This record gives sequence, structure tokens and C-alpha cells, in this order.
Amino acid sequence: MQILAVIRWPMAAHLSGLCPGFDGAVSVCHALAVSLTFSPLKLLFLIAWVYLCLYCIQRVELTPLVPKNRKGLTNLATLFLGPVSLAVLLLIDIWKIPAAERGSILRMFTERLQNISESIKSSGLVGSKHSTIKLLDSSGTELWEIYGHGKKTRQDSHTLDLTKEIIWDALEGRASDILIDPRSESIYTVRYRIDGVLREVQQMDATTCQAVINSIKAVSSMDISERRRPQDGAFVAKMAEGTASFRVASAGVLNGEKLSIRVLNQNVSEFTLSNIGLTEKQRNIIENTISKPSGMILMCGPTGSGKTTTLYAMLNSIDFYTRNVITVEDPIEYVLPNASQIEVNPRADITFAKSLRSILRQDPDVICVGEIRDEETAKIALQASQTGHLVLATIHSNSTASALIRLLDLDVTPLLLSSGLSMVVSQRLVRRLCNYCKAPAQLSQSQIRDFLKRKINYANIKQAIGCDYCLEAGYYGRTAIYDILVFDDDLRANIANNTLSITRLRKEGDQRGKSNLQKQGLLKVVSGITSIEEISRVLG
Repeated sequence: MQILAVIRWPMAAHLSGLCPGFDGAVSVCHALAVSLTFSPLKLLFLIAWVYLCLYCIQRVELTPLVPKNRKGLTNLATLFLGPVSLAVLLLIDIWKIPAAERGSILRMFTERLQNISESIKSSGLVGSKHSTIKLLDSSGTELWEIYGHGKKTRQDSHTLDLTKEIIWDALEGRASDILIDPRSESIYTVRYRIDGVLREVQQMDATTCQAVINSIKAVSSMDISERRRPQDGAFVAKMAEGTASFRVASAGVLNGEKLSIRVLNQNVSEFTLSNIGLTEKQRNIIENTISKPSGMILMCGPTGSGKTTTLYAMLNSIDFYTRNVITVEDPIEYVLPNASQIEVNPRADITFAKSLRSILRQDPDVICVGEIRDEETAKIALQASQTGHLVLATIHSNSTASALIRLLDLDVTPLLLSSGLSMVVSQRLVRRLCNYCKAPAQLSQSQIRDFLKRKINYANIKQAIGCDYCLEAGYYGRTAIYDILVFDDDLRANIANNTLSITRLRKEGDQRGKSNLQKQGLLKVVSGITSIEEISRVLG
């Protein structure tokens, strides 16, 4: 800079003599040159700020917090404010969540920022989002190595990209199941089960879809050439957000082959008794039973009612360092780092009953049985609950009373049943109303009269509307409603003495169980968590 000044000074003096007004112009130019001094750091900061502002505009464009008629003004403000406007929208988003559900605002704000950071890493810079996902078989081999034998053609690349896209969209859309099945000889459909409801997402021609099915079967260690005989398999997906596991089942159907994929991507540590839908009274009852050294807690409900989720929430409330926890599952859906988990394998002659016998010789404190299916498993589990072990188990039935009848049908003696069982929990899953678009419900006069007759405040009852955030469904996520039957001395005596009629138990017990579930569902309706229509859909 000093050398340039020495050269510039005589030249400026010469020009000043030729042009009297040149001195002022030189001083102005000198000031501008000093203020606009080139700096690589400033340039990098400017480029980063521009890209960050553009990304924030994209987030604002997709958020349901901003009405459509104000998107333009908000985008203009975001163009200058950048992350500041995004932070304000995040805080508004968090503040709209009920206080009982959001917990610490700072923690949720940090989690949202981490999610945004991960989405930036996995988007835009490396092509499409699904290109960042890797599909692996049980041995850790990638799909392209299995399907293309290490050599990918253009057709293979298209098939693999389409397969990854289907899996990625299912994970992004919170799907619990992916169903690929033929509608006709030339058309296949892909459907996702989101919050318990099936949605068709796309249609494909038979040739393309069969190639996708073969790629999924290949990574699941299934026989591609066999299209009629039912098969089972599994694979894993790795991405920036973590790892997701999938269970696959195939079957030959009319017009082709059907594929059912169960998504097991939830983080098991997120399941706790405080966030699965239990009331405070119900949570205290369950926690008190779990704290006891022995007894049996039986979870019941139809398929897809969330029994396994509640079972893992109970296990998460147990101190694994002071109690030896062993589980028997078919298959292992979620990994518990500090528990011993055994997977049932009938081909290797590893059954529930045989596994339970071996578990009793391994000094367990807590035994978890994935499902009671036969007489032998039921008797061993109930006997274990009488010999100083806490047993958690599930069984398929519609109510707490039906669960007792099911055990009696499995030839479990009334005396063993009354002395072994501590609690039976029946549950259902209902969809949560979307926080961004739910609106006050339009109640009929008869509904209002019914609520007034029961002295129920109906002011906070909401109904589903639909928006971009919930994909026009009006619901986002699910919660559970419970009916808990605690075994007291009177109930134990009635069961042991055979004074309970099975016919009466089936009739009155089912009605009482349904009534309790409807009562719990109504509490969530008047709290604005779900809708009247959703309770009617689930409970009838």
C-alpha cells in the first residue's frame, strides 16, 4: 500500500494542476478505496450469508405458520434478515405446541436447529436427497453391489434410485408400512401407512415395479426367482439422521407379487411412560406395578394398536444397571443396549417356550415376552411371575376381559391366572389433530345437548381441516388411550373360585372395557388433542 501511495501522489499532483477540482475527487476515491478494501473473509461471509438467506426463504415457503397471502412479504423480509426470521418462526412453532408436550423450549429449539443443520448437509450439495441413503443387507453389503454385482448399468441405476426414493419418502413421511402390490397386470401401486391410515403415493408400470421389488428382495436376502411362495427378509437403511431397520414379507397374489415392508426406524429411547398418552393416574399405577419385584403385566389390543411401543416404554422406566432384563421377541424390533434380547427362530428350534425355560436359569429380574401364542408359553410366563420375576408380555385380544378369556382358552388354570397376573392393559391408537390447521368443531344441536347433559365443556373441541404440513390429512402423529384392569383380592378370589362366568365376563367385560376406552378418548377430544370422528373410527 505504501508503494502505491508513492506512485499515486506525483500523478495526483500533476492532474491537480491541470484540473482545479481534481483534489476533492481524489480524496473521495481514496476514502472509498480504503472502505472497500478486498478481504477474502468478507467475501466468504457474504456468499455464506446469501446462501443462508436463500435457504431460509425456502424454509419459510414450506412452513404452514405463514399464510399464503403473506408469503411474498415474509420472503422479502427473510431475504434481508435471514436466520433471524427463521429463528422467530421456530420459536412461534415451538410455542404453539401445548406446554405439557413441548417440555423445555431451549431443548426443543436446539433440536430443531440440529434437524435444520442435518437437512442442509444432506440436501442440494450432492444431488437428490435420496442419494444420501444407503440400503444394506444383514451382512452390511450395499444394494448396488448385490443387485448389479458391482457393475451398474444405466437401467440398474434408475431402478436403484427409484428404490431409494421409495424408502426415503417413506421415512420422511413417517410411514409405518410400505405396501407394493399389483392393481392389474400392467399397473402396480405404492402405498404408505401413515398414522395408521393407508395412502396411495404413486403408480408404476409392472416392469419397472418388478425391478424395484427384485432390488428390495435382493437386499433383504430373499430369493428373487421365487414369486409365488411367501418369503420373509430384512434390511437396513443408513443416512445422516441415523439408521432404520425394515422387515419385508412377499407373497404371490393375483396379477403378480405383493411386497409388505414394515418400517422400524423409531428411536427406542424416545418411548417413555410420560409421552405415550397415559394420564397421570394411569402412569402412577403402572410405575407402581413395575417397581414390584414380581408379577405379570399383560398388554392386549388388536394388531397395530401400539402394544410393543408401550412395552418398550415400560422397559425404559426400569433401571437396567440394578435389574437383569432379558427379552424374547419375534422378531427383535428395537435394540435395547443394556438388555439381553433373544430372537425366536423356529427353523433353529428356538421357540418362545424353550427360550423362557433357558432364561429362568440365567438369573433374570425382568422377563419380557414379545407375544403369548400358545399354552406352554402362557403357563411358563405365569409361573415365572410367581417365582420372583417381573414379567411383561403382550397378547392379541380386543379388551382386558377378552385377554383373560384367551388365557383360559389356552388351558391356563384359574388358580394360576389369579395368582400370576397383576395387571391387564388394553389400548388403542388415535391420530392427533394437526396443531397448525385444527379449528373449532362445528357441533350439531344434539351433540351440544348431549355435552350439556353430561356437564362437559365442549369449547375446546376441535376438528380436522388439512394443510401442507399434515399433507391435507388434518392429523399429525398418534397417541394412545388405555383401559387398565388391576387385580385386587376380590377379583383374584372370584377367578380362583370359578365364580366368574365366562359368558358374563365376555359380555360385561367387553362393554366395560369399551366404555372405559371411550371415556379416555372423550377426555382427549375435549382437550383438543383428537376429534370426535377419530374416536368413532377407532372405537366404533
